[in-house]
Amino acid sequence: MDFVALGWPPDAPTLRLDYRRFAYAGKFVLGSTGKAVARRVEPRATESRSPAADARTEYDEGVFAAASFSPDRTDGDCLCVRYVTVRDDRQGEGIGARLLAFVAGRAADRGYDRVRIAVNNPAAYVAAHRAGFAFVGRETGLAELVCERPAGRPAERDADAYRDGLDRYRERELGLDADAAARLDAKRAAGPPPVVDPPTGAGAEPGS
Repeated sequence: MDFVALGWPPDAPTLRLDYRRFAYAGKFVLGSTGKAVARRVEPRATESRSPAADARTEYDEGVFAAASFSPDRTDGDCLCVRYVTVRDDRQGEGIGARLLAFVAGRAADRGYDRVRIAVNNPAAYVAAHRAGFAFVGRETGLAELVCERPAGRPAERDADAYRDGLDRYRERELGLDADAAARLDAKRAAGPPPVVDPPTGAGAEPGS
């Protein structure tokens, strides 16, 4: 699997993700946000390819996960990850967390001090912590929990802050069934998850 930064704002590429397979697919057609992807490793030029593999399709093929990002509107030293999406058949493999860690590394390379993401569900919250982010104790106006990390290294781990975030989700989800509630409680009891190693990958050159 390749991790690649496709481009940075304001001249970033667009992605045509299959809306049937990716949440937020429509958010990636904008060129105003940077893009990074986890994608299938391309075959070497010496390998044979079938005509079907070379045929153009309606959507960008071979993408397993995508992230979009842009500088914070009021703090140019902070890069905000706007959306992260993982293809429906590859969820639960940790690809989203690794992609987030990759984006943070590329942000550090470009001189950003911090990276921020706001998450709206427990799965995304845990993935952000696996990528080295930490809950900072505040929410957006859309009730998303704000997580942040230094661009060049994982955030300091605070088990109490991590559990506070999960408690906020727990309090909102009054209609959780027994299995979902048990999974959330297990995440809380386990504490912050291990941080993934950031993948090595390719970063787009300025203006590309």
